[in-house]
Amino acid sequence: MALTIESPADVDEYTEFLEFFDDVYAERRVRWPSFVSFQLPLLTGESPFAERRRVRPFLARRDGRVVARVLAVIDEAYQERWGEPLGHLNMFEALPDAAAATRPLLAAASTWLAEEGARAARVGFAMLESPFATDAYDVLPPSWLRQNPPYYHAFFEDAGFTPERRFVDYKIEVRPELIARWQDAVDAAARAGFELIRLRDVPPARGVAEFTRVWNEAFARHWGQTPFSDAEVQALVEVLAPAGMLDVSRLAYDRGVAVGVVWIVPTTASLALTAPGRDVAPAERLNNLGIGVLAPVRGRGLNLALAGRAFLDLAAQGATHVSYTLVLDDNWPSRRTAEKLGAAVCAHYVAYGRPLA
Repeated sequence: MALTIESPADVDEYTEFLEFFDDVYAERRVRWPSFVSFQLPLLTGESPFAERRRVRPFLARRDGRVVARVLAVIDEAYQERWGEPLGHLNMFEALPDAAAATRPLLAAASTWLAEEGARAARVGFAMLESPFATDAYDVLPPSWLRQNPPYYHAFFEDAGFTPERRFVDYKIEVRPELIARWQDAVDAAARAGFELIRLRDVPPARGVAEFTRVWNEAFARHWGQTPFSDAEVQALVEVLAPAGMLDVSRLAYDRGVAVGVVWIVPTTASLALTAPGRDVAPAERLNNLGIGVLAPVRGRGLNLALAGRAFLDLAAQGATHVSYTLVLDDNWPSRRTAEKLGAAVCAHYVAYGRPLA
């Protein structure tokens, strides 16, 4: 069987690269579809997310059939922020019988990273990239998270990657006592002088600029985080606003200055693909969530208020379950916030890394 490693170089080949996602997950009884319309401009260089990033896609073919893929990325914004010559391997997917193809695929992508100056490679955490599930494989996760098959871990280990950081995902069943708890948190923040304003009610240009500033400052020390540009946030607003992002996401103000943000995308479960007889369960109809609070106002309950306000809004829309989404497993302040909100761990994730010779 002939194995080749290729680099797509035109729109048709990029589209094949992206649609391979659907081949990998075709047998799942519930899954997210590929997102070609958003990802293709990254490969063609037309997306704001292509700025300050050098990318090279790689495909593994066996007898002409695609069996694995990965996108090698040199992220200058990341390297500037952290001062380390790290490269990323994003969008990895592979078929179950692709073990023999994955090692040369990842080797070729890693070689390109090294030629571009990288001294280490990371897979599973980057801009627009989430870590790999280590359990709950058959459950539909929030749309930002991976639903990868379990054999990926063996593929990475065989290619010389080792676990770098681990994460947990949190879920909450909406209950009357929690609604009261969330409202108490919102009321306490109001008494402390905070205003929680919907993004829809902030002038668009100002909202994007303040979201970007607060998010980047709040996550400046978060492991692996890459700062957003205003143009990137604007692109996300444009694609996520139809899902209700602007109605539930909020900026928090202290005496007129933005000091916190909760980024919410309500459930998009209507887009999930299901097999006959498999419905999306209420516990799978989940939002995505991210919270950032600036250091000077931490410890005053603003994180609880931002999440609580969002959960109240989602419950009012009919949500029976809400997601606190992804947290580094050793980020105990955030984990304690999740527990105070009534959340419980529902899944575990991991990112991998390896040095480059």
